[in-house]
Amino acid sequence: MNLCPVDGRPLELVLDIDRIARERANFEWYRPDINSMWRFGSLLGLDINDNSDRNSIISLGEGHTPELLLAQNRLAKKHGFELYLKDEGQPHKGWGANPTASFKDRGMSMAISMARHYGIGKVVVPTQGNAGDSLLEYSLAAGVECVIIMPDDTPMPILGRVSAMARTHKQVTLELVQGTIKEAGLLMREKYLPLGYFNMATFQEPGWRMEGKKTLGLELAEPEDGMSGRWQLPDVVFYPTGGGTGILGMWKAFNELEALGLIDERRPRIISVQAENTAPVVKAYRDKKQDTEAQTPGATIATGLNVPGGGVGHKRVLEIIRESRGAAIAVTEAAIQMHLKSVFHEYNIWICPEGAAAIAAVEPAVTQGLIHTGDKVVIFNTGSFEKYLPDVRHLIFSKAHLA
Repeated sequence: MNLCPVDGRPLELVLDIDRIARERANFEWYRPDINSMWRFGSLLGLDINDNSDRNSIISLGEGHTPELLLAQNRLAKKHGFELYLKDEGQPHKGWGANPTASFKDRGMSMAISMARHYGIGKVVVPTQGNAGDSLLEYSLAAGVECVIIMPDDTPMPILGRVSAMARTHKQVTLELVQGTIKEAGLLMREKYLPLGYFNMATFQEPGWRMEGKKTLGLELAEPEDGMSGRWQLPDVVFYPTGGGTGILGMWKAFNELEALGLIDERRPRIISVQAENTAPVVKAYRDKKQDTEAQTPGATIATGLNVPGGGVGHKRVLEIIRESRGAAIAVTEAAIQMHLKSVFHEYNIWICPEGAAAIAAVEPAVTQGLIHTGDKVVIFNTGSFEKYLPDVRHLIFSKAHLA
């Protein structure tokens, strides 16, 4: 199964939380000794505490990433809130690390593990780039055949790596299209789904990638000592939004933690961030629409945000934004570039353009009254600057550095 056969919307895995609480009391569901997203054990679709599930799991150390305090941020100091960057791109000592330097690894670890569990031998994904790189990594680890369909202007480090693997591994096929993920999806449906490839596109698989992305939300709540410390959510979350799987996944995580009695009904204000040139969620939010409509995509260095809308998941993204009393904010290319550069020079962190977009949205969020004094604010940096070289290196390196 892919989408729901009744309404054509995304599926999600429904866990029996009451049974988990009853049969794995006193945190027996939890594995804080595991330095990856699989530390959440029985709260995931495959339970690493279960022998049969454990044999299906393909883990390469993904997840369990740190929140880095941006103590020098001008707005945070002026308005009296704490600003953190949850860094999905770079490895940090003592933490897990996403093997392809992208938050996509969380979803693909779960999705390929599920594919292995159910005996699926060949998969396909249309992608703006990072999801294809990630699917490649986990498919190779699992011995699964994969097809990756991406735009021909995908950042060269991503495209080059996938292309090289396709030349050297028979189980990997790369297809390039002109356009965006929309055109990649059309080719997938026309050519590969009829051949029996399983659809791993955003929201098209039955809740698997969402279940992996859910761990973002579990980690937001997880204290340093999860078994004795207080589980608690931040006040505001900035999330760079292409398809929006992570927003649905985090919301699912929050509801499950509340059902376990670890948190209460309070939720962070979810700020969905998009690039001004392609902002279907922002437009639908401003126009008070229930769903996005497909747009003609613009040009942006934040290629992961270049998703034209009209897909199956944005309706729920908009619902969550409104339920959380959050907002959807579009940022300019100039603002993305400025914050990409400033974060590197102030903190020596190689954030990706999508992460820079999320930081750029903080100022308009303050202006709109979405951040209050004393708030804990978390920004997601979803990948690494390195994956966008050479297109953006000039933004942080002077001529002297390049000489």
